[in-house]
Amino acid sequence: MLLNLTNHPSSQWPEKQYNQAIELYQEIVDLSFPQISPMLDTIDLDTLVESYENMVQKINPLVVHIMGEMTFTFRLVKRLEAFGIPCIASTTERKVVESYGIKTSIFEFVQFRKY
Repeated sequence: MLLNLTNHPSSQWPEKQYNQAIELYQEIVDLSFPQISPMLDTIDLDTLVESYENMVQKINPLVVHIMGEMTFTFRLVKRLEAFGIPCIASTTERKVVESYGIKTSIFEFVQFRKY
């Protein structure tokens, strides 16, 4: 099972991303990424990381898809991988469309990549 720890519920993923996750991991469980204040100090951040590490260990996924605030993600990935739980990110191709002076970026899913 893939644990999706992001701000993007799997029900809203593009079809290609959802299908690839199901093909590789058979099931997806969503766990919302925490709101992390930029004012959070290191001690409180580490407490939050430990809390999420414990939640993930209880769920016991095959892999964790984790993307979000960089310092939290970095710390949690290190801890989960030390515990033997692999972590992945989704990769995208950024396509820019310009129309009447308005630039719109579209991110198209490509693959999952191991941290």
